[in-house]
Amino acid sequence: MKITSDLTDATVLRALGSRLERQRIEANLTQAALAEQAGVAKRTLERIEAGLGCELSTLVRLLRVLDLSTGFDSLIPELPPSPIAQLQLKGKQRRRVHTKPPSAPAKSWSWRE
Repeated sequence: MKITSDLTDATVLRALGSRLERQRIEANLTQAALAEQAGVAKRTLERIEAGLGCELSTLVRLLRVLDLSTGFDSLIPELPPSPIAQLQLKGKQRRRVHTKPPSAPAKSWSWRE
């Protein structure tokens, strides 16, 4: 199944759990062996493979043991700053998001005030 943005969270978690299970089996590892090598509880791995979710750090540990951590870079690609932004920041890295304050509606005026 291709994971797309229109799938529910539960469906995505089940698909990822199923993929993780297939990778584990292909690596010829039992749940107990993978869990031990990753430093997580076997029950945690069972829950992940069932599509019940997990902490991100747990997933990172499991993927490292399965030698799948090379895909992390494509998960959230690093964006290079635009040339204009580089000039404006003068080599500094942007750390905050600035929003414009809501503009007040124009007040009508008269000469008598």
